[in-house]
Amino acid sequence: MYHNQYIYARERRRFGRQPLLSDRTQLMLSIQPSQRMRNSYILRNPMNSSTQLSDQMAYSWVETDNVTYAEHGMYHYEGGWPREVNINDEESTMRYRKKIEREDNWGVQVMHLIHTSMDVTAQNSAVNIYQEFFVDLPPELGKDIRMPFEARQCNIFHDPLKPTRPITVLDWMPSERRKFLSQPTNFNRVAPLRTPVITTKPIADTEDGDENIQTIQETARTDGNPNSFYVWDQGNALSPEVVLESTEPVRRAHFCPRDDNFIAAGLQSGMVALWDARNGGKPLKISPLEAAHREEAAALCWVHSKSNSEFYSGSYDGSVKYWDGRDLETPIQEILLDPEPTDEQKNERAHGVTVLEFEYTIPVRYIIASDQGYIFIGNRKGMLPTEVLISNYRLFSGPIRTIERNPFFVKNFLIAADWCVKIWAEECKGAPTTLLMKKKNEMLCGTWSPARCSLFVTGDARGEVDFWDILLHQRKPIFTLKLKQPIKYVKFRPDGKYLAVALENGDVQLFELDPALRQSAAKDKALLMALFERELFRSKLLEGRVEEVKLKRKTSLLEADTKQREAELDLMAELDPDDPDQFLQIIENDTEFKDMLKIFKDSTFNIDKKRQERQFVMERTDFEKVEGEPDLEGLTAEEIAAVQGTSSINTVGGLGDAVAAGGKGAANAVGAAGAVAAPGAEEKEATVGDKRIKVLKRMADKDK
Repeated sequence: MYHNQYIYARERRRFGRQPLLSDRTQLMLSIQPSQRMRNSYILRNPMNSSTQLSDQMAYSWVETDNVTYAEHGMYHYEGGWPREVNINDEESTMRYRKKIEREDNWGVQVMHLIHTSMDVTAQNSAVNIYQEFFVDLPPELGKDIRMPFEARQCNIFHDPLKPTRPITVLDWMPSERRKFLSQPTNFNRVAPLRTPVITTKPIADTEDGDENIQTIQETARTDGNPNSFYVWDQGNALSPEVVLESTEPVRRAHFCPRDDNFIAAGLQSGMVALWDARNGGKPLKISPLEAAHREEAAALCWVHSKSNSEFYSGSYDGSVKYWDGRDLETPIQEILLDPEPTDEQKNERAHGVTVLEFEYTIPVRYIIASDQGYIFIGNRKGMLPTEVLISNYRLFSGPIRTIERNPFFVKNFLIAADWCVKIWAEECKGAPTTLLMKKKNEMLCGTWSPARCSLFVTGDARGEVDFWDILLHQRKPIFTLKLKQPIKYVKFRPDGKYLAVALENGDVQLFELDPALRQSAAKDKALLMALFERELFRSKLLEGRVEEVKLKRKTSLLEADTKQREAELDLMAELDPDDPDQFLQIIENDTEFKDMLKIFKDSTFNIDKKRQERQFVMERTDFEKVEGEPDLEGLTAEEIAAVQGTSSINTVGGLGDAVAAGGKGAANAVGAAGAVAAPGAEEKEATVGDKRIKVLKRMADKDK
């Protein structure tokens, strides 16, 4: 068989040239209108139908996942040889080649390699691999080329019940990364609505064998529990994987970090409960009401234990209780969040608990945040309240919303409260810090990234999700997502690839982060450690400066008080105690004498009161009674004094004794007054003593 063959030869650099497009008008195809199709056109009224919230009509769905392809190359100098073949031995390599050539599939594999190499060669021939591109462009053009950070929305999870409830807690399952816990709270205790749903069902006609379509009005699911919460799979937003039910609103729920088969939650009534995360349904165990908190259990955290069943719960009533999930009848330990370090705790001084935090690498300590902006450091090994609550620091004015440790540097915390977020360390105590990020909107939540050590995310009441990187900028976020609802909770997946955002309208939005936000550079950890150490050193310097200023102020006040006291003593030394007017001035300036005089008056009044209330019982025999003498049995002191005609109490003499117990100048003066009152004194001294007694009586009446 003969055939013609034509070979077209062209230089390699001519292949792969750019197409030359021309700007000209040319009619390629013209389709004329069809009268037959125009007659069959039916004009319908416009119809509006919702797609996101519509009822599911299909019986099945297809779940697709994003697949990332990676290209890897390998350079072979002489091919891939087995480990037992020495490539430097020619006889060994020849023997192995003959062995491979005798196999049956050797030819098939060679033909497959030839086709693959031909395809790769054709692809490489499309571009001149020896030509250098963009050589004529200046290098300054590439400096301003920056790819902005971005986050792609992957899925939206709606609240299955109507009306929707705000999401208060999000928690990823520790063992299965694709599942997370969504816990809405029914604050208003509203029952779910029964909305009618119109469906069409075919009904067979028995007479003619045809099927008629009948419209039936049904109601939506009526067994929805208004207090239920869910475990979702991130790829299926149509229905939750597990539904957990409760008899009352749930305030705080979390997976057990060491055993994700159990979920512990605090309820609206103050009780705590335990659920099975695999099967859902009603709680396995629930604490009795008499052992629960007096208000809602708003905080909960699991702690390290051998059985993985122990956790703490906190409430707005100021109590923190330690539970064992195997027995919820009574708590193991209970303390009050009292800021005063005393063993006698009082409810009126206790702060409400908003957040509890525990780190498994530090099994002895746990952190308690209060509704008055205080941070309490708890000790699990303590028995008395002073041993359990080691210290407390006031960091904010309002309630603390979030406190979370950095996963790379566990001694540093991210705290969200008021209108700012603060990065705080326990060594800083209450010292001021410069790692403070402020906003005009109220901060409601925050979380650290588990993949990038310097990245954290905050959510505010305006619906803005801010991404902060303290190594890039400490005063403004590097990236912001704007949503239409206030942000109630944010939580990263353990690998840092996805971010779950809970909204006030009951939705949970899942975002896939940019690859630049999911990894750290080689020197980021070292730089962040140096930043934290520098900030800690600065905080200690500021704290020392504050203590120095306080000590200086206290010393200055003490010196001023000492000078004032010395001036008063000098003035008293210049006055003459024998002069009644100067003596009165001495007493008015003597604060110690005034205090002692007040104490003396109080003690005298109490003694007189006791004497008046005391009854004298005087029993006499018939032989001891005297005729004409009144019977004083059963009379009080005043009645006896009235009967006997004597004075009740000589206050002047007692007052003179009190004056004698005063200060140095006052003691001498009062002693002189007592000496004047003695019998046989001179007439002049008696007159001066009478004046002093009158002055003291006038002062006593004035104080009364």
